[in-house]
Amino acid sequence: MNYDHWRHYARGWVFHFLGKQDIAYEAFVAAFRADPRDVQAARHLAAIAAGRQRWDAAESWFEKVLELQPDDADTWFNLGFVREHAGQAESAIAAFAEAIRLKPAQDRAWYGKGLAHARLGQHDAAAEALQEAARLQPLNGEAFYQWGMALHHARRPDEMKGVVEALRAAGLRDGLKIMIGGAPMNDDAALYIGADAFGADASAAVKLANGWMGGK
Repeated sequence: MNYDHWRHYARGWVFHFLGKQDIAYEAFVAAFRADPRDVQAARHLAAIAAGRQRWDAAESWFEKVLELQPDDADTWFNLGFVREHAGQAESAIAAFAEAIRLKPAQDRAWYGKGLAHARLGQHDAAAEALQEAARLQPLNGEAFYQWGMALHHARRPDEMKGVVEALRAAGLRDGLKIMIGGAPMNDDAALYIGADAFGADASAAVKLANGWMGGK
């Protein structure tokens, strides 16, 4: 047993539990140096760095985790997450894609992939990924919203009807109010899509939303 390693690791775990993340980080670094095969220390380091939005450090530690466990779908997702937040959309997509390859039903990887495609203006690819995210996790209302927005930006308004139909199939439509707006939308488009209203501009949209919530 590597007692030096376990001494540092135990110290890191205790200070992490106590919320003293700077001390915990230093201890986990020492533990990893003592045993570079310690994947749990690398995971802790990645999580602490990500929690503090130190994206470069988090990326580096998640990559070290994957050197030790390359088939860990959750770590590939986490790598994609920190890359996307660091503004590295293309490399984030690659990480999310690997997470999906390893765990096809991982809805959050599909969602992250969709957002990263949208960031790059790849709205068709974004719509495909976000549709799958909504299918896998119908309680993720944001996935439905982003799916609809991707279709709108991809200039595929006819397919926005499918978003509303998917909400209905999931049993969620009755509890929602749906508004559309922006060119080339109009009242006829709202009726076709199955939306509750069309907002001609931001001011009209706010007035409609306030009316739905009982405001003025």
